[in-house]
Amino acid sequence: MTAIDLDEGRAWLSMAATENPELWAFLLSLRRGEILSGTVAAIERFGVFVALDGGPGHPVFPGVGFITVPELSWRRFEVASDIVEVGQRVACGFLHFDTSNGEARLSLRATQPDSFEAFAEDMAVGRRLDRRVTKLVPSAHSFRSSTGSSALFNSKNSRGVPGGCRSGRRRGDGGRHRN
Repeated sequence: MTAIDLDEGRAWLSMAATENPELWAFLLSLRRGEILSGTVAAIERFGVFVALDGGPGHPVFPGVGFITVPELSWRRFEVASDIVEVGQRVACGFLHFDTSNGEARLSLRATQPDSFEAFAEDMAVGRRLDRRVTKLVPSAHSFRSSTGSSALFNSKNSRGVPGGCRSGRRRGDGGRHRN
C-alpha cells in the first residue's frame, strides 16, 4: 500500500512487495509460532511496523514485520504507543505472512502469558469474587481481574444462579461486585 485516503475510503497498492524475490524467500522460510526479534520502525493507528533482524528491507513499508493492534497486548490500552515505542527492541511470535502486502504478521502478546488463563485457573464454581466494577451496561458488567484483565459477565443469565454475579452496584459496597 502506498497511500490511504480515509475520507474517500480508497487505498493505492504497490506490487513492489510481491515482486521482491529476497522478501518472498525470507517470508517463506518463516514457521508459525517462531519467535522473531526486531526493532519497532513505525507506529500507526492501525498497527506497528517492525524491522526484523536478519530480514530484508521492505520496498514500501518501514519494516517487514507488522503487528495489528489486537496482537500488541492482552491488557487494555488506548493507543499502540502505550505498549511500544519507535526504536524499542521486541520479540514477537510469527502468525502468518500477508501475501498482498509482503509482510510477516506478528504477535507481541503471543510472547506474554495469557492473563485470562491465569484468571480461569484461579477460579472455581461458587468462589466469591471481590473486584472493582469497571463498567456497567444494560445486559452485562465488567470488572478488573487480579491479573489486570477486564472480564465481562452477562448479568441477565447469571441473576439468581448460585455463585452467579449479581448485577448493579449496591449502595455502600464501594463499587465492588460480589458473587
